[in-house]
Amino acid sequence: MQIIVDVGNTDAVFGLYNQTGWQNIWRTPARRDESAASYEARLRLWLLEANVLLSSIETTVLSSVVPDLTPTIRTMLAELFGLEPIVVGPGVYPLLPLEILRPHEIGADLVANALAAYTRYHQNCVVVDFGTALTFTTVSGEGKIIGVAIAPGLKTAIRSLFANTAQLPEVPIEVPSSALGTSTTHAIQAGVVLGYEGLVRSLLDRIRIELNGDCMAVATGGLSGRIPSLRDAFAEIIPSLTLDGVRLIGETVTDSIK
Repeated sequence: MQIIVDVGNTDAVFGLYNQTGWQNIWRTPARRDESAASYEARLRLWLLEANVLLSSIETTVLSSVVPDLTPTIRTMLAELFGLEPIVVGPGVYPLLPLEILRPHEIGADLVANALAAYTRYHQNCVVVDFGTALTFTTVSGEGKIIGVAIAPGLKTAIRSLFANTAQLPEVPIEVPSSALGTSTTHAIQAGVVLGYEGLVRSLLDRIRIELNGDCMAVATGGLSGRIPSLRDAFAEIIPSLTLDGVRLIGETVTDSIK
């Protein structure tokens, strides 16, 4: 069995995987001031509840876009399982069947998304990841990361309004019944949630134009299902796609050293 970890700016996601697929996926806030012992206690509890022995974990793989948390989670995994985790980063990218644009700049999560999409589809594909940031990672059918677009995520946009205005509240991410907001809450939801539908569709259209129309789209991320009217824009919505990519990176590295 494997423990796959994807540390983002908002949440750290832990996945338990075996040959039959994902057995459990756990999500916890990615707090930079939290100790390795605290994360270890939480992971121990999850595994205990899942009736999984520590000795059954054969591989751990870590992807992180939070430099302050990377050594914390890495140390925790190494000490808990007695295994040095595979860490996704430029050091392992040459082993992957990908041509990576600016490997020292691109986020590990975007590389994972690209590898998962390339492995799954083997055709031009843009992965739209609905997280702290809203990212569009386009990979060709030949395994080249063609480019990336990044915008603030849904929650990030709403929190920015709340943090930077005196009278606007933080509101839940819900699709309003109308673009004509009749309350402050509905007005923000109309502007952000409905506005993001237009943003996503517009960028997908622009990407397809630049690729002569040849590009499918898939969605992932914790908020990937929060705008139901966008479902027809994607061939699939796969919340675990980033974890799949991190797992595939780990398996590629493991295979290369056997």
